[in-house]
Amino acid sequence: MKKPARSLPDTNTIVRYLVADDPALHAKAKEFFDKVNHGGVKAVILESVIAECMYVLTKIYKVPRARAAGSLIDILRYKGIANDDQQELIRALTLCSEHGLDIVDCILCAKAASAEDHLFTFDADLNKLVRRT
Repeated sequence: MKKPARSLPDTNTIVRYLVADDPALHAKAKEFFDKVNHGGVKAVILESVIAECMYVLTKIYKVPRARAAGSLIDILRYKGIANDDQQELIRALTLCSEHGLDIVDCILCAKAASAEDHLFTFDADLNKLVRRT
């Protein structure tokens, strides 16, 4: 039996939805994410897209880190999100918001902690965070 198709929104779609800087594209993105929010559409947001969204939102649009992370966490909690790593990504965004580390480092930390794996890094700040989580 074939699995139902899932959507994979890209960075541009998520950014248009969050910043609403292009009314036509925002309307299309909002329609899509409204369906995801209510479970009518299943979507998977790749960790690479989460990382790129954080970069674009904070560096290009100058959105404060905590607000960008919070907005992405909100989306990851939508009923139609079908990520196997949903809780790890939420944890990574929370760590990024609270500790100011790069989102990729926080994803590594969250995934290592979730799987009880050892994170091998020379980054002193990341090692401190790993010991706290």
